[in-house]
Amino acid sequence: MKILMVSIFAPHFFNWTEQLRDSGHEVYWLDVFDSNTHVEKIDFAQQIIGWRYKKNFKGRYFIKNRAPKLNRIVNLLNERKLTDVLESKIKEIRPDVIHSFVIYLSGVPILPVIEKFPEVKWILSTWGSDLYYYREQPKYLEGIKKVLPKIDYLFTDCKRDQEIARENGFQGKFMGVFPGGGGFELEKLAESSKPHEERNIILIKGYQGKHGKCVEVLKAVSGLREEFTNYEIVVFGAAEEVFEFIDSSDLKHWNNLKCLEKLARQEVLELMGRSLLYIGNSSSDGMPNTLLEAIVMGAFPIQSNPGGATAELIEDGKNGVLIEDPTDVQELKNILKEAINGSQDLKAGVAYNFEYIRPMLDRGRVREQVLEKYKLIESEI
Repeated sequence: MKILMVSIFAPHFFNWTEQLRDSGHEVYWLDVFDSNTHVEKIDFAQQIIGWRYKKNFKGRYFIKNRAPKLNRIVNLLNERKLTDVLESKIKEIRPDVIHSFVIYLSGVPILPVIEKFPEVKWILSTWGSDLYYYREQPKYLEGIKKVLPKIDYLFTDCKRDQEIARENGFQGKFMGVFPGGGGFELEKLAESSKPHEERNIILIKGYQGKHGKCVEVLKAVSGLREEFTNYEIVVFGAAEEVFEFIDSSDLKHWNNLKCLEKLARQEVLELMGRSLLYIGNSSSDGMPNTLLEAIVMGAFPIQSNPGGATAELIEDGKNGVLIEDPTDVQELKNILKEAINGSQDLKAGVAYNFEYIRPMLDRGRVREQVLEKYKLIESEI
């Protein structure tokens, strides 16, 4: 089967697509924003990059940085349109299916082209806030409602989004819930996972802004200095606002707090493997990838639950704790205090995750299931 992937340049996408290596399918990828970068991880796929500019003339970057108005005019003349390039590639490749990743970046923009090729089946993968948040934004909802009725097959990273898709016009075949980036290589990762008794890190995801609510977690932490004295507190992937908050609060005097910027995925996994608790807090998400990483690496998860997505894996108080209001600092403070003072049986929660949740996230197992879904699609073409 010829599969034309349409996606932004994203690790989630590369990890998903890598599952198709040696699958017998002929895979193509159109980079919707054209990073013009060949990705070795999916080197088996034919990568459509370097398409945006008709001419990469000398002085283009100088104009872009020094003369933005002139740059806009030049781009109007020099840039190719995504829709034109996609239409040309469909005619050239003649794919059996087109697989879009993230509806508002790789689905809505290409709808006019898709409608010209009704014989080509359309697959959509959603993850994160793709449906949950953007359905509440009128500008985005309009596009979502136009795209979903055209989708033949749908993958999501949580059950919640299947329901949202149905409510907004999806009438095709639901292919199931899978981690957005595929599964995890559990045997390799086991080497980086410390025994529960040797863990002393409280790990906090540092996202802040439209959805991330790390500052609220830090406000709660700042009121528990005595309880956290014997732990190392690590904030990773910290946004600028997080650094600013720490600098303006008493936390800047805490010798056991470390704030880090963006880390490579392997570094995050290794941190998870040394952490006692993992705290992720946001107002919108799908099934958080960092939650899955915490489960796989043996950290007890404390995670926000927008729209009930997290509750699909976490039973509150058993194998993790659900944050129902990501903006309620007092709730966060109570949750953290109970986790630290022994009210939560962290070891039992982690043991449950290792026995019942972790095996479902094995990359080999997930890949086998995903390939079965593609095989089913192929049989229906």
